[in-house]
Amino acid sequence: MNNTLLITGGAGFIGGALVRRLLAGDDDVYVVNCDKLTYAGNLDSLAGPLADPRHCLAQGDICDAAFVAGLLEQHRPRAILHLAAESHVDRSIDGPAAFVQTNVVGSFTLLEAARQFWSGLPAGEQAAFRFLHVSTDEVYGSLGPTGAFVETTPYAPNSPYSASKASSDQFVRAYHHTYGLPTLITNCSNNYGPYQFPEKLIPLMILHAVAGKPLPVYGDGLNVRDWLFVDDHCRALLAVLERGVPGEVYNIGGDCERTNLEIVGQVCRLVDALRPDLPHLPCESLVQFVTDRPGHDRRYAIDAAKIQRELGWRPQQSFETGLELTVRWYLENTSWVERAQSGAYRGERLGLSRDQQPTEKP
Repeated sequence: MNNTLLITGGAGFIGGALVRRLLAGDDDVYVVNCDKLTYAGNLDSLAGPLADPRHCLAQGDICDAAFVAGLLEQHRPRAILHLAAESHVDRSIDGPAAFVQTNVVGSFTLLEAARQFWSGLPAGEQAAFRFLHVSTDEVYGSLGPTGAFVETTPYAPNSPYSASKASSDQFVRAYHHTYGLPTLITNCSNNYGPYQFPEKLIPLMILHAVAGKPLPVYGDGLNVRDWLFVDDHCRALLAVLERGVPGEVYNIGGDCERTNLEIVGQVCRLVDALRPDLPHLPCESLVQFVTDRPGHDRRYAIDAAKIQRELGWRPQQSFETGLELTVRWYLENTSWVERAQSGAYRGERLGLSRDQQPTEKP
């Protein structure tokens, strides 16, 4: 049986975790890892897979139709797991064009190549083929103080990032209903865990806390997110790939709502406990409230009842256990952090409009 999987964005945070999980669990799997290797693509996160003969790194752009078609023709995967995306909201505020190009044009290009490839397969292979599109809960917009997003919640994206992901979701849906392509869509809550690029909230707070730098909290810090440990997300994706119904959407959440201020506080207390030698303890004294992000959604919450009921998936990590694992990993892997930060990003504030950008003192 063909067990070749094409994963786009497999050098990124979630994609890398998925690649590592697949290669750790199935001797028969062959992973074709398509990644453009932008600032967020980190080969240090793939040290094991790069030495594994069941892993093939294919550096290239999903917007390049000839490149994508060539990959499909050469490797003939039984499924595509599409994780490649520009994913940071603040970067989408600073430069939305890249998000339209990768998330919308790239997803369309991949879908069209997949349709052409799939339509030429024998009937049995056509029936078994899957296109799994990994998206975000941010496409649903913002919630009030109660309720949770379900798979039928209307889309109401509020940032260029979420608008680009909403558009790609709709293209995936259209390719299923128009052409019959066996697609699956997942919308997940905020991921965290080892190997996450340091611009994201949790690793940024860990690293700033250790370094004694200010811990910037947007607005009043009471924006609420649902948090999901990355390995739990990967387990969910594989459950959807193997048991999900084509044409369906599955929301994936950790049932773990926290305000940003609570997150920062928990990170600080863990750093205090694990690094009692730091001269600036307690780390919570470093918290600094800063101008809120434009269009900052107040609350997200995922209702994951469908995937739990139909596919039998549930998260294994609580937020407390997952966060401790994450903080310990960053404290123990300083060389990975240093190499991840060796590009253009240096922990500076992103997502400010031009008139809000900090200016240098004369």
